[in-house]
Amino acid sequence: MKYVLATGNKNKVKEIKEILNGKADVVTMKELGIDVDVEETGTTFAENSLIKARAICSLTGLPAIADDSGLEVDYLNGAPGVYSARFAGLEHDDEANRQKLLRELSGVPDEKRTAHFVTVISVCYPDGNFIQTEGKTYGKITHEYRGEGGFGYDCLFLSDDLGVTFGEATPEQKNSVSHRSRALKELAKRI
Repeated sequence: MKYVLATGNKNKVKEIKEILNGKADVVTMKELGIDVDVEETGTTFAENSLIKARAICSLTGLPAIADDSGLEVDYLNGAPGVYSARFAGLEHDDEANRQKLLRELSGVPDEKRTAHFVTVISVCYPDGNFIQTEGKTYGKITHEYRGEGGFGYDCLFLSDDLGVTFGEATPEQKNSVSHRSRALKELAKRI
């Protein structure tokens, strides 16, 4: 069965394809000639991923896989959360988001900089049925950028599993413990 990835984010597409390699036949919206940006009106990761999956499934007639992901910082009561991509007020401005996070945590000691990434993946089928899985990975927010890899907050997220930031990790290392990989691995068992 062919699935369409309900995202235009090249970094997410790359990660999802690498993790689902051989487990599902996936195509991107770009490969199907679709250029839409589904408005995320939900207040949770689960709601937003399902909104995106349903919209792209309806548009294409194919089962659609969508994720919604974000960083939740304990000291900030879970912020930036579902607003991770627009934390600084500008949609998808990674640099501005990272700078705002560092400002918000200025002076906060290491032991209070705990955080986790969350992903909820939804698969919506043309008959209206859907599946959702969730993945989390835990760590701390560093005081400065570390590493050139990854995207978003990766260079600030010190992984408990790896002992390095996701920005310092290789794609294979990150994919072995990331929130997205954990949700996708669970999804691969169910589709």
